[in-house]
Amino acid sequence: MTAPSYDTDNIFAKILRGDLPCHKVYEDDATFAFMDIMPRADGHTLVIPKNASRNMLDVKQADLNAIMATVQKIAKAQMQAFDADGITLQQFNEPAGGQVVFHLHMHVIPRQDGISLRPHTGEMADNDLLATHAQALKEALEKIG
Repeated sequence: MTAPSYDTDNIFAKILRGDLPCHKVYEDDATFAFMDIMPRADGHTLVIPKNASRNMLDVKQADLNAIMATVQKIAKAQMQAFDADGITLQQFNEPAGGQVVFHLHMHVIPRQDGISLRPHTGEMADNDLLATHAQALKEALEKIG
């Protein structure tokens, strides 16, 4: 079975082009990180490749390596910025695997002991709160270099 091709009008492609707003946290030549607008925990961040990639099944190895390096940077910053006890990573592939947006993305979610993830309800978080969380992550990224 052949997977569908990459859709250049997916929401993350639109964010990368600047067609849709986001709360950017980090960017380099290969990756882009921004706040999830429906966070499962405070500080929930998405990391995506800049190159077109539907998911883990078609990503180029160099892009995957770059994504994981950025995921690690974001995770370290989240540990500081949100006084996290741990980090949860989530990544979904194709509809049967739970994927909804068909541009490869990693969910990086700071966690505190004893606090469950919020349910994914489709309800967007307060924009000012997301901006505050993005700023906290940027400041932590500057500190850790």
